[in-house]
Amino acid sequence: MSALTLHRADGLLTVQDLGRPGHLAEGLSRGGAMDRRALLEAAALLGARQPPAGIEMAGAGGTFTVSAPTRIALTGAPMRATLDQEPLRWNSTHLVNPGQRLRIGALQAGVYGYLVPAGGMATPDWLGSRAAHLTIGIGQLLSSGSELPIGPDPEPHRPALTLPPDPRFEGGVVRVMDGPQTALFDAEVIEAFYATEFTRGVRGNRQGVQLEAARRFTSGHAKGLASDLIGPGDVQMTGEGAPYVLMAECQTVGGYPRLGTVLPADLPRIAQAAPGMKLRPVHVTLKQAIALHQPEAEELREIAARCQPLVRDPATIRDLLSYQLIGGITRGDDLERE
Repeated sequence: MSALTLHRADGLLTVQDLGRPGHLAEGLSRGGAMDRRALLEAAALLGARQPPAGIEMAGAGGTFTVSAPTRIALTGAPMRATLDQEPLRWNSTHLVNPGQRLRIGALQAGVYGYLVPAGGMATPDWLGSRAAHLTIGIGQLLSSGSELPIGPDPEPHRPALTLPPDPRFEGGVVRVMDGPQTALFDAEVIEAFYATEFTRGVRGNRQGVQLEAARRFTSGHAKGLASDLIGPGDVQMTGEGAPYVLMAECQTVGGYPRLGTVLPADLPRIAQAAPGMKLRPVHVTLKQAIALHQPEAEELREIAARCQPLVRDPATIRDLLSYQLIGGITRGDDLERE
C-alpha cells in the first residue's frame, strides 16, 4: 500500500469523500466534503468514474510526500502550491514522485481546498465512507507526522489536465426554494429576506454558516414548534431571527423555523464564502428547482468535458534544459522544398 505522509499540518485537515447518505433514521447526517463540486472536479481531472476520498484543507494546507509515484488533483479554494519549490497550477493534476516535497500554503480565496490522490485515500471505511464526521466522533483532524494510506494510481502517466477557474469563491447569488415551514413567516418578512444582501458571518463551521444582516427575520408562529427533520441547505432562523444555512455535518432534527432551503448546486458557494463575503438569496419555485436539479453523475460528465491539457509555462520550469524538445534528423534544406 502506498502512503501519503503529512509532515506538517498548517490548517484544519480531514479526510473527506461524498459522505454517508441514508442514515438519518439513525441520527447520522450525511457529512462529507463541504464543497462537493470540488471532489467532482478532482474526479474529472483524474479520469475517475466516482470521486475518490481526498484531504479537505480549511484555511491552509501543509507539507506532503508520497511513497510511490501518484497523480494528485488540487481543487476547491485556490491555495499557493509548490512541488520542490516549483509553482503548481490550481484546479489541475500533477505527478508527485517519491522524494519530492509538495507544499500547500495559504488560501488565495474561499475556505476549503482539496488534495485528492488518484487512487484515493485508503483510510478506514465506516458505513461505506471514509469521511471524517467530527461532530459525532468519526475520524479526526489530521496532525503533523501522519502517514496516510492511499490507493495505487491506476494511470500514473496519464497527461496532466486542468479546468478553467470557477467563480464560486467570492460570494454571490444563491437560489432558495420554499420549505415546509416557509408559511410560518409573514409575507413582509419573506420579502425582506429576499431583498437583503447578507454578509457571511464569522460564525461558521461544517455544521452551519451564519448570514449577517442589519435586521432580523422572526416568526410569530414558531413558538412551541416541534423538532422536525432538517438537512444541508435549510435556512434556519434562531430565536433572535438570525439566519444560518445548515451544512454537511448539521444535526438531523431541529426546532428552529426554516424559511427555505438553498439548492444543492449553490451550497458550494455558501461553503466557500469567507467571512465578509456578500451573499444574495434569490427565490425559486419548486418547479424551477426541479428543472435546475442536476444529478452528480451528470455533473461529473459535464465537468470532464471541460477538462483541458495542462500546458506548463516554460518560465516556471526549473529543469527545462533536461527535456528533449527537438527530435528527428534533418538535412537542413527542409524549408527549400516545395
